[in-house]
Amino acid sequence: MKKLILVLFALLPSIAMAAGANVPLDKANNDISDQASLQNGAKIFMNYCAGCHSTQYQRYNRVAEDLGIPPDLMMENLVFNPDAKIGDLMKSAIPEKQAAGWFGAPPPDLTLVARVRGTDWLYTYLRTFYADPTRPFGVNNMVFPSVGMPHVLQELQGVTTPVYETTVVDGIEHKVVVGVESDGTGELSSGEYDMAVRDLVNFLEYSGDPVKLERHRLGWWVMGFLVIFAFVSYLLKKEYWRDVH
Repeated sequence: MKKLILVLFALLPSIAMAAGANVPLDKANNDISDQASLQNGAKIFMNYCAGCHSTQYQRYNRVAEDLGIPPDLMMENLVFNPDAKIGDLMKSAIPEKQAAGWFGAPPPDLTLVARVRGTDWLYTYLRTFYADPTRPFGVNNMVFPSVGMPHVLQELQGVTTPVYETTVVDGIEHKVVVGVESDGTGELSSGEYDMAVRDLVNFLEYSGDPVKLERHRLGWWVMGFLVIFAFVSYLLKKEYWRDVH
């Protein structure tokens, strides 16, 4: 019980920040039944995120099986730790103590991030980094002000600058960031980048609940069984009461 309470208190900061700044969230509209999207999301995650972040409650072989990726291709093209085995948990190779020194805190595990923060939050967050020379990594974020990580997808999106809107509160003007603009130097167009982020969010949602689709499919069978059972029970009830009367 004591451990459970400690875990809950440890999660409170993350849950509290899930809403982030008071910024309207864009709809991710992702679909975890889209296997091609999940495969691309896994590729983006392994290339841009797995260097620092783990999904340590998943195993490479389970991901390969669920996403329809041959195990040998998974290990050859998506796993960059030469010591990793196909049955290993998906842990980052970065030393935790060194990461804490570099970033101020160890990069969080992302297995459950989509369940904690929500897919819309992640989708908006990954698309709203902007250049800010006052920050240690030179970037800030609309939904997570004073973010403590670099914009790892910058080569895909390009360098982004903030779009400001001036508001007046108590007679004082305030400049508020209401959007970001890319300089067009990224490898992807704006629409392509949005799709790439959607695929990444799709993979992270799958990571948080790998059996969701299987559970939904099983649910239809269970509902069908209950309907048939209810019908048979009704016929038995009628037969029983006919003999009683």
